[in-house]
Amino acid sequence: MIDTERLVLRRFTMDDVDELAAIFAKPEVFWFNSRRGLTREETETMIKERFIGLWEEQGFGHFAVIRKSDERLLGYTGLAIPRFLPEVLPAVEVGYRFDPDAWGQGYATEASAASFDYGFETIGLERIIAIHHIENMRSGRVMERLGMRVERDTVDPADGAALRVFEIFRDEWRARGRKS
Repeated sequence: MIDTERLVLRRFTMDDVDELAAIFAKPEVFWFNSRRGLTREETETMIKERFIGLWEEQGFGHFAVIRKSDERLLGYTGLAIPRFLPEVLPAVEVGYRFDPDAWGQGYATEASAASFDYGFETIGLERIIAIHHIENMRSGRVMERLGMRVERDTVDPADGAALRVFEIFRDEWRARGRKS
């Protein structure tokens, strides 16, 4: 478990399905990937395979992001290997998705900064990337606020969508005044 100023990051459990399914059902959460919300069954599979399974497989993964003030699940952040984009491998990517009700309040930046601290200081990564659909300007701004810089522009091999890859190295992150 990780504490930030306003958030708690913890590993997902199957008890999170209903709350996360309500968030993921909103089309804007997955708009840049599928142009629709996810079903409860898709959310359940994601929790089981990606959020729980990846921890077991690779020793790190995504965190449930809980707001301290009301203990509400806001979404997720965390680290994964971006196998969908082989040209960037080997790499570890930070990713996040939040309830639209929580957008614009700095939660993605705060939670992702904690993921960087975890990745660089606990796991010992040298570099973390982030990949976003270029149309998703909000996500790009989070990456910029975190001090990441553009590494390349490319396309999603699955659908041809324009993607932008950002990166930051451990020494750069430390120089920004994060963990030392």
